[in-house]
Amino acid sequence: MTSFTRRGFVASASTVLASSVVGLKPSFSQSNYPNRPITLICPWGAGGGTDATARIIGQVMEQKLGQPVNVVNRTGGNGVVGHAAISSATPDGYTIGLLTVEIAMMHWQGMTELTPKSYTPLALMNVDAPAIQVKADSPYKNIKELADAIKAAPPGKLKASGTGQGGIWHLALVGWLQSLGLQPNHVAWVPSNGAAPGMQDLAAGGIDIVPCSLPEARPMIDAGRAKSLAILAPERNPQFPNVPTLDEQMGPHKSVGVWRGIAGPKGLPADVQDKLVAVLRDVYDSKEYKEFMSGRGFGIQWAEKAAFGQFMDESDRQMGEAMKAAGLAKA
Repeated sequence: MTSFTRRGFVASASTVLASSVVGLKPSFSQSNYPNRPITLICPWGAGGGTDATARIIGQVMEQKLGQPVNVVNRTGGNGVVGHAAISSATPDGYTIGLLTVEIAMMHWQGMTELTPKSYTPLALMNVDAPAIQVKADSPYKNIKELADAIKAAPPGKLKASGTGQGGIWHLALVGWLQSLGLQPNHVAWVPSNGAAPGMQDLAAGGIDIVPCSLPEARPMIDAGRAKSLAILAPERNPQFPNVPTLDEQMGPHKSVGVWRGIAGPKGLPADVQDKLVAVLRDVYDSKEYKEFMSGRGFGIQWAEKAAFGQFMDESDRQMGEAMKAAGLAKA
């Protein structure tokens, strides 16, 4: 049982009273952080790419901090449940989470009031750009030929898939079509439960285009049933060196893609932020993390604190523009 001296109790009560008078929140700053296990919330289910990324980050964090880092999957509401759990956690550094691109999408869809500004950004860890896939025996030899065919086709003739209506890859296609001067629905979108079934439909000839990440397309590409014409990114993916960028073939282009980064609730103390950012940089630079991510074809990209916050704000702006253009944003 913990005991308190009368003097200690009086000092503590005075501190609480003073804080309430000036409207301040209690400080969670601590010089010996961390001195107990950390929970890392993953807003998506076990076995997926986000879960795998969270677990390698947690594993290397444990090695660097000397404290357990427990990955907890908080699923539901298309990502809302897990993201809400990160935002509402006590801001002491013992509960952090892996934010995903959906935090820049869900509020536009009317699913939550959470936005990127609902968190203390710590570090961007992963970015995967979309690539444009067509059937292996498609007549299009490069992305420019496909773009010309899309422009020449009547609206709705060509079909694309790879996620649900308003999902990240749908928005990537919308952005590309807009850059071509076309309406967002010029290529009809066929909703699917993800990139894998979309790629299967592509190989079977049911659709014409799948915009998704190269790691997701890889099984069908390796099987010789699909080919990638371009990656919508400034640089080629080192794991897919033969896939040119859209920029190389058609000039500079901004595109949305999937990303993942570590954040905490708002109000995280500065010294705790600094400790977490330092260890996350060690994770990012580690051989274990780089080999794990590159082995799966996942892209890695670093931005810390304010830079990560700016990255999320830009992603939020892009998502809003794309959703409004496609008629998918709720008032």
